[in-house]
Amino acid sequence: MSSFDSDTNAGRRVAHTGSLARMYGRFARHPWRVIAAWLAIFVVLGGLNGAFHGKLVDEFKLPGSDVQKATDLVNAKFGGQKGAALRVVVAAPHGQSLDSPDRSAAVNRMLAAGTASQHSIDQTAKDISAITDPLKGSSHQLSKDGRIAFFDVQYDQESFKIHRSDIVDVENQMRTIGEKAGIDVQFTGEAEQGDVSSSGSEIIGLIAAFIVLMILFRALVPTAIPLLFAITAVAGAFMLLYLAARFTNFNTVTEILVPMIGLGVGIDYTLFIVTRFRQYLHDGLSPQDAAAAAGATAGRAVLFAGTTVAISITGLAFIGIDFITKLGLGSALGVLTAVLLAQSLLPAVLALLGHRIDRGRLGMRGSDDSRAGQAKTPVAAWGRFVSGRAKYVLPVAVVILLAVASPVVKARLGLADAGTAPKSQTTRQAYDLLSAGFGPGFTEPIPVVVDLQSDHDAAAKLDAAFKRVPGIAEVVPPIYNAKSPDKASVAIVDTYSKYKPQDSHTDDIVSTLRSTVIPNALEGSSAHAYVSGSNAAFTDIGNRIVDRAPWFLLYIVGITFIVMAMAFRSLVVAVKAAVTTLASAVVGFAVLTFVIQLGHGMGVIGLDRTGPIESFVPPIAFAILFGLSMDYEVFLMSRIREERVHGSSTFQSVRDGMAGVGRVIVAAALIMSAVFFAFLLNPDRVSKEFGLLLGVAILTDALIIRLTLVPALLSLLGDRSWTIPRWLDRALPNITIEPPEERRPDRPPVTTGEPVPVAD
Repeated sequence: MSSFDSDTNAGRRVAHTGSLARMYGRFARHPWRVIAAWLAIFVVLGGLNGAFHGKLVDEFKLPGSDVQKATDLVNAKFGGQKGAALRVVVAAPHGQSLDSPDRSAAVNRMLAAGTASQHSIDQTAKDISAITDPLKGSSHQLSKDGRIAFFDVQYDQESFKIHRSDIVDVENQMRTIGEKAGIDVQFTGEAEQGDVSSSGSEIIGLIAAFIVLMILFRALVPTAIPLLFAITAVAGAFMLLYLAARFTNFNTVTEILVPMIGLGVGIDYTLFIVTRFRQYLHDGLSPQDAAAAAGATAGRAVLFAGTTVAISITGLAFIGIDFITKLGLGSALGVLTAVLLAQSLLPAVLALLGHRIDRGRLGMRGSDDSRAGQAKTPVAAWGRFVSGRAKYVLPVAVVILLAVASPVVKARLGLADAGTAPKSQTTRQAYDLLSAGFGPGFTEPIPVVVDLQSDHDAAAKLDAAFKRVPGIAEVVPPIYNAKSPDKASVAIVDTYSKYKPQDSHTDDIVSTLRSTVIPNALEGSSAHAYVSGSNAAFTDIGNRIVDRAPWFLLYIVGITFIVMAMAFRSLVVAVKAAVTTLASAVVGFAVLTFVIQLGHGMGVIGLDRTGPIESFVPPIAFAILFGLSMDYEVFLMSRIREERVHGSSTFQSVRDGMAGVGRVIVAAALIMSAVFFAFLLNPDRVSKEFGLLLGVAILTDALIIRLTLVPALLSLLGDRSWTIPRWLDRALPNITIEPPEERRPDRPPVTTGEPVPVAD
């Protein structure tokens, strides 16, 4: 007999038993104390942020790499060049040149504005680089036709230490000067901090979430609660992030990930508990008992889900790149605050609301969240279809996943240059001008930093050797850290590729310089040379990721397996969870490759040029996805196991579990993917990459894997789904997804050494 035909005794038992239920019960009985405590926490966090908050930085350190050695040398030996540079690109109208009296005078006024900005920002700096006049200086700063030129404003501070308003002021001054003389002025370089105005991604994501929740709940109050809790979770995460930034460096990309992840999981976690609370209310429990019961069931699943996210994020440490690890940790702050709020504040608010949770119908017919009502939903019908035709559904789902994942074999990690940015951005326009005037490789130099030691001719030797490399278009004469090469200790030799920075041929040039050209040129010399620049940095990052990927994947897959085996006491569930979660991440990465790199449908997301995927995106996204995908695995399997523990067959448990939680998983996936897809509207390419990858992977995981492949597989396996070897069952801690009081005491006979099905 279906458990939907049973009474609510199970729910009543859960409401009064178990340590977690007792904890949630205390929160439910004293709601105002809990609310006051959280208000106090946020007031304290706000006060601490006002006094001690830190700043996020664009820092990409890779200890031991050539790029890091080069950076350390430049910082130590080139005082005026250790900060950020603003490259100013000027262009006369087509068919004209910059050497007319009006334009030449305008360029001189821009140079003066740049020099003034250096001294304004770096008031205490003793060594500020002079700005070279491109119309009078070295020919490499002026295009052959005289139409396009550039000069660099070199600051003595890193970009994150320079106020954006200072950069905007000097850029506006130069643009005003240029417009009067008919000169197009664009900017690039580290000091060009981009447009920080919001694209409204978060607002659009919240609007989409509101629509989905209204369709699900058909009432304003239960719709508003997940949204308000998610916003609160993100606010708390940002306060924690900026406090942590006081003591260590977090990359500015973290500002993208915190709202992206925080809003998604904040809504999902709250939605799952609110839905269960309403079900218990509709089944006859009191508000306090319903809040405790929802916490002991759905809240327990949320706790496990949040734990898997944290575990996955810690796996980034195996990559061995500090800024990647901190990107993961920063993005996980939204998960932390969402879990804490869901475990404490939410039960208090729900108990306080009670039956008012159903208010705000706006004339709509209310949804039936009772167990009998859940059995009549379309998702419940889909569960019956999948379980009844499992032998056909399972292979079809596998074939679809393999087909969608196939582009992943063509993925390439590397540097996506400014030529892939939207045309409206000044960095893209500067890139196009430099490419037109000087060649495609001129936008990103390949600098070689030379530690001269006792060989003061080393830089000259390398200069001559670089000019013979086929792929190099131009070599700039060495720049020394002293007026005379004989007195210098370090030199910089800038080279320029014939190809775009993101072209694989440019990566080949970097490899050739390191493996052949430099060793041959410096054979027998005491000098050391290090290839630096963006291409070299992203190559080093990509190589490190590839080298450490097996350990990273082994950790997160292995830990996922252990947590799932411990939670559900099943070897099958644990293996299935690890493999299918990896599959959803691969599908997301494959679609990202298909669009961003291969160019199919690229215009839909606001891009017009293909490029490789940034090296740091896959590991961070994989770690996040492993955690988020496990949310749906935990939500679904906890409900199926709950039905199984209460006496249903596996086949019936799958159907009842799908009916009970399937609709919530669909809504949660639609909401989370909408939040992710909303970030496609951001002009920043990295935001688009994360948004597309995560959004596709979440939809794939929820709709194809959790609600199709998984129930089909469990239906085919039947009671074998709960098989676990005796030695593994004894070795794992006795912590399961359901309250301990709800575990069945009886076990089937055990044959030593053989896997056996167990119900607890």
